[in-house]
Amino acid sequence: MHVTGDDGLRSILDSETVAVVGCSTTPGKAAHDIPAYLKRHGYRVVPINPFADEVLDEQAYDSIADVPESIEIDVVDVFRPSEEAGDIVDAAVERHESVGDVDAVWLQLHITDAEAGQRATDAGLDFVQDKCMKVEHARLVD
Repeated sequence: MHVTGDDGLRSILDSETVAVVGCSTTPGKAAHDIPAYLKRHGYRVVPINPFADEVLDEQAYDSIADVPESIEIDVVDVFRPSEEAGDIVDAAVERHESVGDVDAVWLQLHITDAEAGQRATDAGLDFVQDKCMKVEHARLVD
């Protein structure tokens, strides 16, 4: 379902584990500071960054497919350009269908892909685009 309302956002924010695609090693970048905020607020953050071994004191993985099945992913949070979102959404859908986890895909502020969103919702995932997970968490949960 395309999630835009507060109740749907709260439901996603009630998750435990967030795989952050494009998680950065550089403090000061949104792709570092927002996952750090999520971690401070009790989420398990699974960094997806093929150029790092570790981010935020957590093992980083090259892709969603490389995250072991023993790590249950609830939300895939995307910090990559809109033109890359489709492939990431497809990887999240594939993981959802093969492993049985991944309940939602969240595209961060200024990241959109309506066609990928439709594929996600067709597969039964919740889908958010063009919203900041930190801002929505602070507004609705914190």
